[in-house]
Amino acid sequence: MGRATAWAFAREGAHVAVTDRDGAGAQAVAQEICAEGLIAQAWALDVQDAQAIRQVVAAVAESFGRLDVLVNNAGVATYSPIDGDAYEEVWDRAVSILLTAQQRMIRAALPYLRRAPAPRIVNIASTEALGATTGASPYSAAKAGVTGLTRSLAVELGREGITVNCICPGPILTPMTMRYPEADREIYAKRRTALRRYGSPEEVAHMTLSLCLPAASFITGAVIPVDGGLMARNA
Repeated sequence: MGRATAWAFAREGAHVAVTDRDGAGAQAVAQEICAEGLIAQAWALDVQDAQAIRQVVAAVAESFGRLDVLVNNAGVATYSPIDGDAYEEVWDRAVSILLTAQQRMIRAALPYLRRAPAPRIVNIASTEALGATTGASPYSAAKAGVTGLTRSLAVELGREGITVNCICPGPILTPMTMRYPEADREIYAKRRTALRRYGSPEEVAHMTLSLCLPAASFITGAVIPVDGGLMARNA
């Protein structure tokens, strides 16, 4: 989803900062974008490192001369039953990467966003914030925290003209879901989603982009499922 989002913004003329934990994936995406005559730069960033967040955000703002949009997209799959031996470790990792990192990114970006003409923050959560899967309580709790963070900051920052919104992807074809057998994915999609299929990363990316366009200037505090109707379907 991060790659698709970077491409969506670049094609709209944005100067895109791409990050990932070791920098290699981000560099590959940035090179792809630049090869098409568009503008992107890559940085290595471990979102569990508070100091690194501050340094990278400052470097991005310095390199581009401004910062208009922050998309919090870092993700990790974390699962453990409540009585599992590794539960505390899984919980800490989920909250650190999926929730704490988002508020740290926002705090680091705020001084620059406050100088932008139309600042936008888009947080990526999950439909696990709106429902639940057995054995995924650390993940679900962290993602639900993202929706709460989004609404609270939308209220707090609204007076400054900063919009804060949240997207909750459902079943999307990403490396996390592609590890499941195709037959299992097809059964799940037909059983759970109204559109009877998995979504593409591009479908999430275009919703992210939409929330940052002038047409979305009066949308803030929204929690938007991009899930093929998963949350709407009872049976």
